[in-house]
Amino acid sequence: MRLILLSFYNRLILRRPWLALGIVLLLVVLLGRHAGDFRLDASADSLVLENDVALQTYREIRERYGSDNFLILSYTPTGELFTPDVLAGLRDLRDDLRKLQGIASVTSILDVPLLASPPIGFSDLGRGVRTLETPGVDLQLARREFLTSPLYRQLLLSPDGRTTALQLNLALDPTYEKLRKHRDALRRLLRDGMLPDSQQADLKRVERDFKVASARALDRGARLIDTIRAVLEPYRRSADLHLGGLTMIVTDMIDFIRRDLLTFGLGVLVFLVVMLATIFRQPRWVILPLLCCGAGVLVMFGILGLADWRVTVVSSNFTSLMLIITLSLTIHLVVRYHELHTLNPGVSQRSLVLSTVRSKFMPSLYTALTTVVAFASLLVSDIRPVIDFGWMMALGISVSFILSFILFPAGLALLRPRHFTPRFDLTGHLTTWCARWVIGHGRATLAVFVVLALFSLLGIQRLTVENRFIDNFRKDTEIYQGMALIDRQLGGTTPLDVLIDADPDFRADSGEPEDWEDDPFAEVGKDAGLTATSYWYNEQRIGEIRAIHNYLDQLPASGKVLSLATAMDLLRQLGGGKPLDNLMLAVIHKKLPADIDRALFAPYLSPDGNQLRFALRIIDSDPQLRRNELLQQIRRDLQDKFGIQPGRIHLSGMFVLYNNVLQSLFRSQILTLGVVFLAIMVMFLLLFRSLRLALIAIVPNLLSAAVVLGLMGWLGIPLDIMTITIAAITIGIAVDDTIHYVHRFSEEISRDLDYRAAVRRCHASVGRAMYYTSITIIIGFGILTFSNFMPTIYFGLFTGLAMAVAMFSNLTLLALLLMRIQPRHVCWLKG
Repeated sequence: MRLILLSFYNRLILRRPWLALGIVLLLVVLLGRHAGDFRLDASADSLVLENDVALQTYREIRERYGSDNFLILSYTPTGELFTPDVLAGLRDLRDDLRKLQGIASVTSILDVPLLASPPIGFSDLGRGVRTLETPGVDLQLARREFLTSPLYRQLLLSPDGRTTALQLNLALDPTYEKLRKHRDALRRLLRDGMLPDSQQADLKRVERDFKVASARALDRGARLIDTIRAVLEPYRRSADLHLGGLTMIVTDMIDFIRRDLLTFGLGVLVFLVVMLATIFRQPRWVILPLLCCGAGVLVMFGILGLADWRVTVVSSNFTSLMLIITLSLTIHLVVRYHELHTLNPGVSQRSLVLSTVRSKFMPSLYTALTTVVAFASLLVSDIRPVIDFGWMMALGISVSFILSFILFPAGLALLRPRHFTPRFDLTGHLTTWCARWVIGHGRATLAVFVVLALFSLLGIQRLTVENRFIDNFRKDTEIYQGMALIDRQLGGTTPLDVLIDADPDFRADSGEPEDWEDDPFAEVGKDAGLTATSYWYNEQRIGEIRAIHNYLDQLPASGKVLSLATAMDLLRQLGGGKPLDNLMLAVIHKKLPADIDRALFAPYLSPDGNQLRFALRIIDSDPQLRRNELLQQIRRDLQDKFGIQPGRIHLSGMFVLYNNVLQSLFRSQILTLGVVFLAIMVMFLLLFRSLRLALIAIVPNLLSAAVVLGLMGWLGIPLDIMTITIAAITIGIAVDDTIHYVHRFSEEISRDLDYRAAVRRCHASVGRAMYYTSITIIIGFGILTFSNFMPTIYFGLFTGLAMAVAMFSNLTLLALLLMRIQPRHVCWLKG
């Protein structure tokens, strides 16, 4: 079979190289036309767990208590904030922002009611309330109210009175919201096995339409952010401004992805040219590998565009990975070609190319397959960007392998044989030294790797997933600076909702109150209204609500806390400090102006009064923050300290969604490592037909992954959605060199059964290619350190380190194990 395939390959590719090149060129052109259609995605949906139940809960809460689709703008003037000139500048900024299409409203200290400047009573509410824009308002009295108000302090004004916040409420896209709700409803039916076959096509159509609407929404958001920043520019001369919010983070992350694709693509391209020219110093050995790299990347961009397959921040480095892996493959072909040319200088070019393909096709096929398996192991993750990354790379590597074994041999067949002699043999010296060291210092080598393994295992036990979201960005980015400022001065950044339902045994009292005092609002008093039907909105529960509020407020990681207790405190001030009884609560609920009711009640109490919402903002930059522990503590304390049954407590918000992603990382790490280990072991068994040899081959690769994870543990660097992929990717890429080395070792040992001599010959031949490819991969990943996204930087640094460990492990530990264990049946799978 193998000879038949090789004969077919010779007739189709090597005897008709122009035809092969023409067909590939046509394919590249056809798919490349769609390269411009590929899109980027950094929306919230791309950063949460696949099928996370908490996401549906979060959306339901947002619909019930109000959208969180807004931006926060911090404003720190150079002068005193509460002065006429500075407030006039703030007013101009607010008015300019209100004019922008896409902004529904802007809320600032200029717009909210002043209830204590001077103090007013309930009867004054019906006549309208004062604001900072009311003529004659006492600015210093207003400043004191903003600093002491349970509602405004650390929400609209910082504790030092220097920084204020403007909330830019964004207009909702009704088409986008309608499609999202329809899609989510159909997905729930599908997940529960209740979606009829007749609606399967409807789900696909809605998903397709939602993708289009989502892309338009991202484009509108990006344009709005650019417009807002243009509006802010003139005001930066008189104030320090920082923009924050999910829409801005999404926009900037898409810019990071776009910049990373460009920077890494060009950076790796330049590096490849320099690397190839330095090593081989002939144009053909630069042009042919780059032809393979470029064709593979262009075809993948076309596939992504044609399938509307979005690139996220996790998969943004797929271009660099494809270039690096493709180059690694072609370098093995180049080195083997030169070896054969040296041994057979008089052989024709076609024979040399055919011999090169015959020698390298099977090991290259298995290296490609193992790398595909490594990336495919990411599919067991629950995180959608990680899953997509696995699919993209599995497909991309397959494309690169096929194109490389067509373009490289066909292009080379058109050229004349030409050899080169290195000016200085640094690579040869290094690989020869490794061989001598292993042969002469076997025990010392084993001791070093045993210590390294123990070091790694201890470090792995220190791994955590407590990754602060703010640490994902460089300190000089606006995302980091804005989040840090809001954390420090304006009550935290990450929302957490604590919802508490009514006691299930509660039955509303439909009777009328027994005792009504004479009151101007007697007609209201005759109908107790919500106080009679609500579990929470009555004088008996106010103390419990305030106690829960105070508990949440005293948590170390808690910033600003808003709840019905905040409204009750304000209402007590309006009532002169008197306790609020049921009569007064009923009057308030009936007579409060609509705008005040929307601000004080609607966000924190369900319409039927039977569910409370405590809106917390967590200080994400707190170095002591432990998300999962905090959520568990809140649940536990609400049960133990307040006697609330577990089923009545619901925690939601972006804080919970992000924590769910982090908590899934450990499970994903174990699953991906287990899957890739088992899959590669199976492939090794098929390839080598020896359990002993398969175990020998897997050891250096597991060690390289363990070293990286252990070092992350010792350095206190937590796992995140990108570093979670390092171990599987490391094994998948590093195993390539292992396969090439064992394949060559099987050829060398069959000559004389001299294991030491076989190691020397392997290091002098395939060892060079291993060195070239490893250095290429290490430096290529090093280019990722220019990203603004910290997980990308860590990914580049630690993957490069893993490849360095893998290279030396293969050149030392693998060779030592082969010599010590001496597998006598080193076979290669025959076709």
